[in-house]
Amino acid sequence: MLIAKEKRRTNIAEYILYLWQVEDLLRALKFDPDQIGKTLVARFEVEDDTRLEIFDWYRNLSSMMEKERVTQAGHLQFVLNLIDDLNQFHMQLLQSGKDPRYVSLFQLAKPVIDEFESKSVEKGQNDIRLGFQALYSIMLLRLQKKEISTSTQSAIDHISRMMGHLSARYLQHEKGKFEF
Repeated sequence: MLIAKEKRRTNIAEYILYLWQVEDLLRALKFDPDQIGKTLVARFEVEDDTRLEIFDWYRNLSSMMEKERVTQAGHLQFVLNLIDDLNQFHMQLLQSGKDPRYVSLFQLAKPVIDEFESKSVEKGQNDIRLGFQALYSIMLLRLQKKEISTSTQSAIDHISRMMGHLSARYLQHEKGKFEF
């Protein structure tokens, strides 16, 4: 909860990736409240009230995942909606021409996104969702301490830079500091 709040405030892309990671952690813990408390909540050195708030946040996410039937795979609807919002913003950025830097970053990332989609089981996803899937895949490989080739890292860097810029612009737009 604390990490999620900070990421939502400062970097929407990191927020989404963090929530995907939390979904996977909850699955790994089989949504067991005791395990959630021992594994996820206990690592925060906070007051008891805040600890209870954090525990409730994880339990609420667990409950949402159960209700939305994403306990085995998939993502919470509010996260997918946020990705769709980012995709709409992405399309507006491309069509408006208000941010040539973003257009340039997207042009560099697009071939990488297309290649990722060609190797992906899920077809027909928008570029932003595919970008998140690529970034999350690399994140999982790193967590598993798997080797990532230089060419793969170079390719993923294009997506990362594009998503970082998109995230910054999106937050500026939310605060009224960037208009089309």
